[in-house]
Amino acid sequence: MHVQKLTALLVTASLLGAGFAQGTWDGGDELPTNPLPCGTEAAPAPEPLPYDGGTAEGAPDLAGQPISLIDVPKLVGIGYFDATSTGIAQAAEELGNVTARTDGPTEANIDDQIAVIENYISSGEVSGILFAANDPVAISPVLKRALAGGVHVVGYDANSQPDAREWFVNQAEFNGIAKAMIDSLAAEKGEDAQFGIVTSTFTTPNQARWIAEMQAYAASCFPEMGWLETLEAQEDAVLSFNQANTLINKYGDDLDGIFGMTSVATPSSADAVTQAGLCGEVAVIGLATPNDMKPYVETDCVKSVVLWNPVDLGYAAVHVLRAVVDGTLEPGATTVSAGRLGDLQVVNGSEVLLGAPFIFTSENINDFDF
Repeated sequence: MHVQKLTALLVTASLLGAGFAQGTWDGGDELPTNPLPCGTEAAPAPEPLPYDGGTAEGAPDLAGQPISLIDVPKLVGIGYFDATSTGIAQAAEELGNVTARTDGPTEANIDDQIAVIENYISSGEVSGILFAANDPVAISPVLKRALAGGVHVVGYDANSQPDAREWFVNQAEFNGIAKAMIDSLAAEKGEDAQFGIVTSTFTTPNQARWIAEMQAYAASCFPEMGWLETLEAQEDAVLSFNQANTLINKYGDDLDGIFGMTSVATPSSADAVTQAGLCGEVAVIGLATPNDMKPYVETDCVKSVVLWNPVDLGYAAVHVLRAVVDGTLEPGATTVSAGRLGDLQVVNGSEVLLGAPFIFTSENINDFDF
């Protein structure tokens, strides 16, 4: 198979998607990348950083008292956020002094998400807001208004600007996800594999950072791995399927793998590869819930699904917000207690880390039901 070096691909405009600029693409922000060591070498412990989150101004003292939360995910009606909502409900029931509901847009549209949050700020009905941002910059002003009004704000899954929320529950560090994804492709298709990516949008914060870290890790550890193109699919199953087919038809035999960056894009890409009769020829690796991927793993069309437990992610977010209200999680803390999950580590100043990514395979995927 014809192989081009990653560095050449990244500066060849004809091979880059609309979301890429010439040279290093870092997800549309100015954050530095931090690729993990190659192979099994342990990563050095990160340096503790000062708290960089916001403050709920004049928030009432509700320590130990009942509170009402609203959860505003990127969108409602897909399996991934159904799972986070389940975890939120579990934590609320377990704690006994939290009432939580989920309400969000039916499409991954930042304007609609902002409108939902605005409505709850105006209603004065909630003590706290949980969110997963469709756009880290655009969502920040409305979250800052919530903080200014004394409403606690905690993010999960996809961050805002740090000072627009108090804490962010990170499902896995960006460089950890990147390493798991790239290592999986190298193991399946070789260190010189060429790949395309199907994501939601180029501005969706978590996906943008995963892609930036994937680029940095691949350049460091697999310099002959070829990056063909990244396409947007808006968290839409039909568009994700069509974009995967675009990669298949455009690159033909040069396409060794497709990365799905969303729980919608990954099964849709697997469906496209299956229908094209390319199982075994084009690897599909991505982030998705196990139930959506079981049919493709069972036929051996997909060998690796990278994720975390989204039920635990929602569960952790409620415990973090409850700890903020109770005053048991404050700037400078190194851990926070999260019920059945035990103590979670504080990283990057104002993030709570759920844990390392988990890789679902044929050997373990049937042990999970979400």
